[in-house]
Amino acid sequence: MDEGGTPLLPDCLVYQIFLSLGPADVLAAGLVCRQWQAVSRDELLWREQFYRYYQVAREVPRHPATSWYEEFQRLYDTVPCVEVQTLREHTDQVLHLSFSHSGYRLASCSKDCTVKIWSNHLTISLLHSADMRPYNWSYTQFSQFNQDDSLLLASGVFLGPHNSSSGEIVVISLDKYELLSRVRNKPYDVFGCWLTETSLISGNLHRMGDITSCSVLWLNNAFQNVESENVNVVKRLFKIQNLNASTIRTVMVADCGRFDSPDLLLDISAPPGCVFDLGSDGIEEDEEAAAGPAAGRVEEGVRRLLDTRAQLQLAEHRLETKAAELLARSRTKPPERSAACTQNKLLIFTTGCLTYSPHQIGIKRILPHQMTMAGPVLGEGRGSDAFFDALDHVIDVHGHIIGMGLSPDNRYLYVNSRAWPRGSVVADPMQPPPIAEEIDLLVFDLKTMRKVKRALRAHRAYTPNDECFFIFLDVSRDFVASGAEDRHGYIWDRHYNICLAKLRHQDVVNSVAFSPREQELLLTASDDATIKAWRSPRAVRVHQAPCPRPFFSWLASQRR
Repeated sequence: MDEGGTPLLPDCLVYQIFLSLGPADVLAAGLVCRQWQAVSRDELLWREQFYRYYQVAREVPRHPATSWYEEFQRLYDTVPCVEVQTLREHTDQVLHLSFSHSGYRLASCSKDCTVKIWSNHLTISLLHSADMRPYNWSYTQFSQFNQDDSLLLASGVFLGPHNSSSGEIVVISLDKYELLSRVRNKPYDVFGCWLTETSLISGNLHRMGDITSCSVLWLNNAFQNVESENVNVVKRLFKIQNLNASTIRTVMVADCGRFDSPDLLLDISAPPGCVFDLGSDGIEEDEEAAAGPAAGRVEEGVRRLLDTRAQLQLAEHRLETKAAELLARSRTKPPERSAACTQNKLLIFTTGCLTYSPHQIGIKRILPHQMTMAGPVLGEGRGSDAFFDALDHVIDVHGHIIGMGLSPDNRYLYVNSRAWPRGSVVADPMQPPPIAEEIDLLVFDLKTMRKVKRALRAHRAYTPNDECFFIFLDVSRDFVASGAEDRHGYIWDRHYNICLAKLRHQDVVNSVAFSPREQELLLTASDDATIKAWRSPRAVRVHQAPCPRPFFSWLASQRR
């Protein structure tokens, strides 16, 4: 696409070939080339120009279209690149967009401290605007509909006493637009997410030292007006140790039950050092460390470390990290093991072990018995000797993570990352390496915990490492879209790994969202305080086509 969001494809040789064919040729090609393997001169010519223009490797399997003409239609005619509507109801930067699961509603969050709920039919119209300033919020930043689209989760930044800031999550009823509950969320960039239709996950942060802390993830009942000693409204889900000023952020939930019917099966490779399985090789060591004598040896090791501080000449931060790592060996509960279950879910979040900037993806399996509010409020009756939960998997991207999104089948995790220089070493957790301007969009298969071979790259970010912010992305059946700081949104083809469109704004594009009902509708939100709706050329033609006149009206006009 060019700068305004119009297709690049008409200027390429592929389109010229298409135009050179007459109606009879197109019809014949469509009948003969029902399968990609069907051999014809036009088919081979189109395929050759396709590979050459898009620079797609020949071994990449073709998208499962039934003919070359349908593949041309998909790449040119179904990409949402035509601007059809601009929403200007927000008065400040628009930070996030989310669609309901049905696609008939959407929500937007903004620096103007409102959560706006919109109706999506032929055009988008405003239904409700919730002003969060009476609740001492600074701005709203994230929203998510529950599975049956009856409730909306919205998170934002809460201003406390003495200009302190923290996070808070509210639950809004979509029936009468009532605020049902308010939940603390610390730090605010945990965002929060739904686990079930009536329970949501929030975070809390507890400092243990200058750069050491622990994050507690809580399961909250969406209806917290219940007051009973027999009914829990909050329950501790996990407690995870943080090192080197890192914290857990950006929590989301993937449903494992949808993995076995992926909407797009990608080839994967397993680069060494890409994924670390923390839940298998280290279990025996952790269990031994939890024993009494071993725990005593760990504490003795901490004392020796403190005694030899002058000789080792360790900095304060380095010493604190070493001591925390030693103590955690006897205080971390290994992951629970269970048979493969389609009811399991994966809790996914950003974290880190080297610096405060998030450079790792933590994955923790949520078992069915952990998804209910039943049981002790403060955990599963564990002893005080094991108060941290170990992660099941950790994925290191060697760069600053600035966005994550799941494919519709929940099988693939797409990650926006700004890479560190190759071979860089983090010497000071408070001074992470410089980050690249180019944003790499990485893809991970959550079933195998491996990285997909190809990464998408076309968009940029310019904010320095210490001020880096989130760029939300979204994935549909065939496309993936992301915002960027270069005042554009971007659309890629998921199968061929090619950029299909650039969607222009007047400022940074913070968030994008495909309609789950029709991937030919995409919304983009920007710092220019607007939301833009983009439709495919095909959808525009359909919506602009004149409505057929009823038969009786036509008959009456003929009699005049």
